[in-house]
Amino acid sequence: MLVKLIFPLLALIGGMALATQGQINGGLGKKVGVIEGSFISFSIGTLALLFILLFFGNGNISSVSQVPKWQLIGGLLGAFYVVVQVIVVPKIGVSASLMAVIVGQIILGAVIDHYGFFGGHRFPIDKQKLIAILLLLFSLYLYMKK
Repeated sequence: MLVKLIFPLLALIGGMALATQGQINGGLGKKVGVIEGSFISFSIGTLALLFILLFFGNGNISSVSQVPKWQLIGGLLGAFYVVVQVIVVPKIGVSASLMAVIVGQIILGAVIDHYGFFGGHRFPIDKQKLIAILLLLFSLYLYMKK
């Protein structure tokens, strides 16, 4: 029962962190430049992760040479996301940016689930999920409409 509450709460807090990060990185990018702001953000995050790794890491980082190379693109995708947020948040705001991000995540997540890409379990897209995705797209349209 406790686990059913902890993980959604942790995800909720993670979402709140993304909202905060979007505004902070957007402001940083306006002051120092888009690429520069993204670099600064990632550098600080990398340093934080290095300290966490040094004090709490218990895995085997040297196993990185044994993983499929495509599994190493996560950092590139994260960098792309940060650059996009630095560009987009000052133009359309945090909430519209996050709404578009969430819709994009759900659409691609549904495709990944449907086909079981990247070694995942298959969760087929059915009529109900398709309607929900269309409603998400419509809600994004309404939110962005002026």
